[in-house]
Amino acid sequence: MANLGNEPIRNVRDLKRFEAEMSLEERLPERSILDVFISSADQRPDATAITMLMTGAADEQPRQVGYAQLLGLIRRATNMFSALGGPAPGVAYMLPSLVETHVTLWGAETSGFAVPINFLLQPDSIAELLKASGAKILVALGPHPQLDIWEKALQLKSQIPGLILVQVSPPGDRVEEGVIDFGSALMAQPDDHLTFGEARGGNDVAAYFHTGGTTGVPKLVAHTHRSQLVAAFGGASMCGYSSSDILTATFPLFHVAGTIVAGLSVFMASAQMLIMSPAGLRNPAIVEGFWRLTAQYKATLVAGVPTALGAVLQTRVGEYDISAVRAGLTGAALLPPAVGHQFMEVTGCTLFEILGMTEASGLISIDPACGDGATGSVGWALPYTQVDVLRHNADATLGQACDVGEIGVIAISGDHVSPGYSDPKHNNNVFNDGVLNSGDLGYKDSQGRLYIAGRSKDLIIRSGHNIDPAMIENAMTTHPAVSVAAAVGMPDAYAGELPVCFIQLNEDAEVSVAELQAHAQSTIDERPAWPKKIHIIDTVPLTSVGKIYKPGLRCEAAKLRVTDLVHDEMGLGDANIDVVDGGARGMRVTVSVVEGDKSFVPALEQALAAYLFEAKVQIV
Repeated sequence: MANLGNEPIRNVRDLKRFEAEMSLEERLPERSILDVFISSADQRPDATAITMLMTGAADEQPRQVGYAQLLGLIRRATNMFSALGGPAPGVAYMLPSLVETHVTLWGAETSGFAVPINFLLQPDSIAELLKASGAKILVALGPHPQLDIWEKALQLKSQIPGLILVQVSPPGDRVEEGVIDFGSALMAQPDDHLTFGEARGGNDVAAYFHTGGTTGVPKLVAHTHRSQLVAAFGGASMCGYSSSDILTATFPLFHVAGTIVAGLSVFMASAQMLIMSPAGLRNPAIVEGFWRLTAQYKATLVAGVPTALGAVLQTRVGEYDISAVRAGLTGAALLPPAVGHQFMEVTGCTLFEILGMTEASGLISIDPACGDGATGSVGWALPYTQVDVLRHNADATLGQACDVGEIGVIAISGDHVSPGYSDPKHNNNVFNDGVLNSGDLGYKDSQGRLYIAGRSKDLIIRSGHNIDPAMIENAMTTHPAVSVAAAVGMPDAYAGELPVCFIQLNEDAEVSVAELQAHAQSTIDERPAWPKKIHIIDTVPLTSVGKIYKPGLRCEAAKLRVTDLVHDEMGLGDANIDVVDGGARGMRVTVSVVEGDKSFVPALEQALAAYLFEAKVQIV
């Protein structure tokens, strides 16, 4: 079983001691994902591995699965997939957070490779991912009143010849002809051995995860057994997981945060996972009852993306005893300091920030969850791995290491780094001789702690001045009326970009734009970073894992600017403006004008040419 040490890692001195005591090979004898579950079942066969809540109701009788039982289910799934798909089959799944999802994921990785799919994607995008991965089997949630997963699954089966469709539904539900019933097929297999030979492991591909989808077309990232094991081990050791821990599992299981950070790491430590409904913190009832459930199940670790935890923190703890909580864990998006401070006020514990990336098998660095924490820091690199901050050369290559406090590009190396994308052409400028260019900007302090300074692609560049959107967002979220702030660049003919900020208010909060502007100017030190405009909107758009969807907001900012140009400055009242993400310049703008006088077209085209986006004027 993985040796997580006798003493927790609290600081960089402990981390160095941990690495010096023994090698990674000595600490991590597991060769395959299945080995993790075998070790945990050997050590704690009757201990609860998963507590599954479906509704979160106070009187709910949760489903609980022990480690020996979980191992048996994974073996059954492994044998099932092998029987259905032959040697090393690709198994895709579209499932919410369920026990069956874990059984599918780890069983697929043991028999062949898994392809977790964000079921919120459109069918055409999912079809592309399935074809690119070569998956033979698709496991999907059956008919459901609130989810359209099954409808998408049937469409995919008709589009992809030979695709084997497996339906996950409650016992007794009807399964149509040509579809495999997950439960029946599972129980037809033995649970005490593998029927086809040895489990896959080592450098065998365990999974293809698609990228988060915040920019461009999702790409498939390869994970090996080794890369996931090293990432999970790093997460368990830096978070100080132990067999007495109970972690609130709220991340989706098509994302590395849910599968590795709050998944495999938990199982490696023989801890307990508390799945807070299939939808996690996207379920309003779970958000409303979060502290009651935390108290009821004596959770020791609270986990979630910053936006979701921010919503949870708006609910009162009241009389509930949450004294078992020892720390909070967050990641998948940058943590606004205001949310971290509020978490401390509500729980008395630190909210520790994790830096992860699909291309690094889910984990890069963590501020040790047994330490004191540092505001804004994502801590140190995982044990036995390396994180550097490097200067960005003019030819887009990475250069020398930055000085303390100097912002550069974060680069990662270690056995947790992915071997690359399924399509090698995407590897250029990302993977280079085992070094991963994260695309994140950051810096280190004198202790080697890492801090994030934003995504390089998210920088707002105003007349050559680089503005970190996080500077604006962190300042705006300190206003008591502000729930979420998202800063992006608005196209400008003179400056290239100007900062604008979209604001989502707390429920029942009222505040004027003028007041928010005043707050921005009093809390943002850099005058060029003061938002040119502030827009209060009902809801800041988020991805399925809680990241702010910046491409959509950048498009909205461009649309607002072009609308002002076309309607107010040029007086074209009947024009329609459409803005989409993509193209050589990152954004395409189309101005459609009704049939009539065309004399204005050259002037409009000339005006639009002053901006950095692609533009087209058409008569409709």
